[in-house]
Amino acid sequence: MRRLMVASAGFLAALAVPAFAADPAVDVPMTAPGFDWTGYYAGLQAGYGWGRSDISGTDGGPFSVSPDIDGGFVGGHVAGLWQFDQAVLGAEAELNYSSINGAAEISPGNNFGTDIKWFGSVNAKAGYAMDRLLVYGIGGIAFAGIETSQAVGSAFSSTRTNVGWTVGAGVDYALTDKFVVGAQYRYYDFGSEHYDTPDPFVDRDQNVKLNTVGINLSYKF
Repeated sequence: MRRLMVASAGFLAALAVPAFAADPAVDVPMTAPGFDWTGYYAGLQAGYGWGRSDISGTDGGPFSVSPDIDGGFVGGHVAGLWQFDQAVLGAEAELNYSSINGAAEISPGNNFGTDIKWFGSVNAKAGYAMDRLLVYGIGGIAFAGIETSQAVGSAFSSTRTNVGWTVGAGVDYALTDKFVVGAQYRYYDFGSEHYDTPDPFVDRDQNVKLNTVGINLSYKF
């Protein structure tokens, strides 16, 4: 009996060796891949902006006035992103219509105003992806159509295109494989622009800085 048990065990072992040799590893199912941020996007954004316009000049004597500006904006954007592991790099361009404005009185009946009629930017974007969540920084060249105005008995206004820079940060979340929602903070410095004015108004330099917070909805192609 003992010899029979030993022989049986040896026979089973001999059968098992070819089986393991033929299939040395067992495939383990891999975790499903996360959201892929690589792609092209287009969408809309809206939000609120606030800042200050520093106006100064020497025409007719030195003066300076700094109206606070605020208001809403709405616009559109396009972007292209490429994901490398969890790093995401890309570019984004935006253009907004705005009603961000303000005025200040330098003397009784003498008011200076600033109105940002539109603004936009072309940017580089870099972020860190955690599946469907993307945290990123953004920055680039900014531009805006900015009006300066003065009312002292009669009124004067002139609009120029200012060019400056912008930097900010935001977070995006992929609701589906096609739709992404997000929130963003931006700081814009549109630089200083000189305005020559007719009499009886005064020539001035105007430097506009703007903060914005907004929400966005994007479609991934």
